[in-house]
Amino acid sequence: MALSKQQISVVTASTIAFTVCFAIWMMFAVIGIPIKKMLSLNETEFGLLVATPVLTGALSRLPLGMWTDKFGGRIVFFVLMLSTVLPIYLISQATEFWHFLVAGLFVGLAGGSFSVGIAYVARWFPKTQQGFAMGIFGAGNSGAALTKFVAPAILLAFGWEMVPKVYAVAMFITALVFWMFTFTDPEHKVSTSISVREQLHALKDPRVWRYCQYYSIVFGGYVALALWMTKYYVAEYGFHIEVAAMLAAAFSLPGGVLRAFGGYLSDKFGAHTVTWWVMWVSLVALFFLSYPQTQFTIVTVGGPKTFHIGLNPTMFTILMFVVGVSFAFGKASVFKYISDEYPHNIGVISGIVGLVGGLGGFFLPIAFGALVDLTGIRSSAFMLMFGVVWVSLMWMYFAEVRPVYAAREKKRKAVDFLE
Repeated sequence: MALSKQQISVVTASTIAFTVCFAIWMMFAVIGIPIKKMLSLNETEFGLLVATPVLTGALSRLPLGMWTDKFGGRIVFFVLMLSTVLPIYLISQATEFWHFLVAGLFVGLAGGSFSVGIAYVARWFPKTQQGFAMGIFGAGNSGAALTKFVAPAILLAFGWEMVPKVYAVAMFITALVFWMFTFTDPEHKVSTSISVREQLHALKDPRVWRYCQYYSIVFGGYVALALWMTKYYVAEYGFHIEVAAMLAAAFSLPGGVLRAFGGYLSDKFGAHTVTWWVMWVSLVALFFLSYPQTQFTIVTVGGPKTFHIGLNPTMFTILMFVVGVSFAFGKASVFKYISDEYPHNIGVISGIVGLVGGLGGFFLPIAFGALVDLTGIRSSAFMLMFGVVWVSLMWMYFAEVRPVYAAREKKRKAVDFLE
């Protein structure tokens, strides 16, 4: 079915706006490195610095999703972008640690744009195309890679203070362009007579919490690693910041761009099948990423021999690329679950799931820093991620896979009995 001009315009403008919002949301992944040096921060404090915008981006997703259902995505998205312009600029004026944390909290609202845009875009498409449409919009996650290309160039040319100044102007222009090329459809609004209590009734649905767990991995883990990888390359392999940012983009870019293809696969094969394979592929890749740089000595007949085991930068980047692709597919498949099962409540459900996923992106970088401070092992971040993916995989097995096998076995026994 051919797309209308309005559908094309809405999904294009919304995706561009979300890409800019996400790039700004992730700016501390780059400018946080010189700020860490300037303020002499430890690893845990650095984790808190880069994660602070993620906190408000996560917490704002539920109310923003509810407002989207009530008032329409276009006006909510537009006002949201304008509200972040001044806080973005004020980061350039910050001098103390707490200044960055407070400004970061307000800038973090840009991350809440996801629950607005995903519901706004989905309602412009029929159910059979929603997975693909939401995947295209979700490809705005590639803003995490965009900021790794743009921010280092600005930083090296003009200093880190110029990055938030440029980003503030970019956000203002993007908001105006979004308003010019999008449309309002009154039929997309949920009745304003629906109370907040009725909207939050979805919190009692156990399926929602299961999808939250999945999303805390594929999105929360993506955000956390996108924030952490530039610094990881600098500290682990000794790369300069611009090279480290380029290599980190090998994870961030496919993790965003391929989300559209993940939406197509989810439409074709179903959300469950795609999510199941995403969890397994991620688990295997994270197992190898978890292994620390290790040297050990064996006493042999010919004397002691020392061996080194560890990932070189090439193998590390390849594995991170695999994880990025997996997470891209997983982000799309989780929201395919939502559009299939909650077609009239997408804003609220996406807000709940996005909130929990965003909280994963907030807590994980802090946990990464704390683990490095406690153990001195940088790959401990991947050890933690491996454990969380394992929990999600087991939950998925007992909640979705095992009941299907049990139902098939029951049906087979019933057929055998009748025969």
